[in-house]
Amino acid sequence: MNHARLDQLSDGIFAIVMTILVFHIELPNIWGPIDNAGLLSQIEKLLPVFLSYILSFALLFTYWRAHHFFVSIYAKNVDSKLININALFFMLISLVPFSASLLGQFSNNELSVIIFGVHIILLGLTLNWMRNYVIYSPHIQNPEISKREIRGGTVRTLAPVFFSIIAIAICFFSITLSLVLFTLAVIFNLSSYSTKLFEDILILFHPIEQ
Repeated sequence: MNHARLDQLSDGIFAIVMTILVFHIELPNIWGPIDNAGLLSQIEKLLPVFLSYILSFALLFTYWRAHHFFVSIYAKNVDSKLININALFFMLISLVPFSASLLGQFSNNELSVIIFGVHIILLGLTLNWMRNYVIYSPHIQNPEISKREIRGGTVRTLAPVFFSIIAIAICFFSITLSLVLFTLAVIFNLSSYSTKLFEDILILFHPIEQ
């Protein structure tokens, strides 16, 4: 498989999975006439599913963007091992509609939070494995990457993993707080200032090499 075909496969899988997410937002079955108040009440019941859709869509977007940087920009060639890591990553990506639907429909159950969190952890670790292989493998050609850029990429890749570990640990005390942590993980990766803020905090305790 050449580089172009891997890019096309990636874009296709992400496009399909991100589209499938919306299919889990099903309109309520209503028989007979209903007034505005009744319709609003039915729509409010869909709120957890809708919020799960927004969270999962944003999460997929951050993974698509990261995959684009690591494989399409950093890697100048591909080999069989990189393709195999991508296959595992794509398999986990294709399961996002399942874990997102589970979280949306059973948002008050600790098990749904745990399954969603474990899924994010596996995705983050696989993406980090892919990234490290692209950067450090002698078989993959890539442009010279600064230590600062490598450090920033590490923070962004592993942030959802650490947020998810904490979310799983506290879901038995507060599911709401766990959901907030999942959301913060996405916001962290979407923000262009999050990595700089993290590095500024590190500098306060220990000067780091630029």
